[in-house]
Amino acid sequence: MMRNLIIASLLLVLVAGCKKDNYEKPKSTLTGRVVYDKNALGVRSNGVQVELWQHGYALFSKIPVYVGQDGAFSAILFNGDYKLVLRQGNGPWLDNADSVDVRVNGSTSVDVTVKPYFIISNASFAKSGTQLTATVTVQQINNNLPLESVNLYIGNTNIVDQVNNIRSVSATPDISGVVNLQMTLPADAAYFARVGVKTAGVAEQVYSAVQEVK
Repeated sequence: MMRNLIIASLLLVLVAGCKKDNYEKPKSTLTGRVVYDKNALGVRSNGVQVELWQHGYALFSKIPVYVGQDGAFSAILFNGDYKLVLRQGNGPWLDNADSVDVRVNGSTSVDVTVKPYFIISNASFAKSGTQLTATVTVQQINNNLPLESVNLYIGNTNIVDQVNNIRSVSATPDISGVVNLQMTLPADAAYFARVGVKTAGVAEQVYSAVQEVK
């Protein structure tokens, strides 16, 4: 009798495990970019998030999605209607409490428009021996907060920002415009370089694209 009960219990566990394994997994892909004037904004790797919310379920909680350093993000989801919002106080742009309605069905793409404090353009890097010179154009988009600094970062990998770097230098220009920065490299070798712009009172920076400097 006891043996039969044990066998029956094991069968129930196996059946429950099979049912759990047979749950449908999300298969649809949502891709997107954080943009200004239709151009993606460079940010810190794993530093900025967007949030997805879906109504109609007993458990209503956010789905955090990290934005890559090139301003792009992606998530694997179930088909359905979602609210996409920016995490407040998390990004080199003005906070915006508005949400974006997104209907995910198969492969879906969406751009999230923001208003940054500053943008970077015309970034160039020149290496001569162990001397690296970076030139960028910094443009102020709104006057809510002033420019704090322009920063040149280098790293050993193509993930470079205020956290991921091996050396940095800063400039504190009075106004936006063309900014030049110079750095002596640790050795005469190849590095990855990037420029970030820091707004006063804002933790995250807006960045140029990463470039390998040989």
